[in-house]
Amino acid sequence: MIVNSATDFGKALKARRKELGYTQRYISEYTGFSISFISDLENGKNTAELGKAIYLANMLGLDITVNARGKK
Repeated sequence: MIVNSATDFGKALKARRKELGYTQRYISEYTGFSISFISDLENGKNTAELGKAIYLANMLGLDITVNARGKK
């Protein structure tokens, strides 16, 4: 999936969380992040903290790759 916005990123996180059968509460307890932060991130809130967002993506088994357009 190509992520072009905070909304795209949030949708990817939410889909993966649900695929794994995790609740926001479980993720909150595991990471120490608030449920409201996880919800904001999944809903594409632009002010989410990048470090936490990357940590959460990695915790859910998602790789984040940044490439120049036209290269894979």
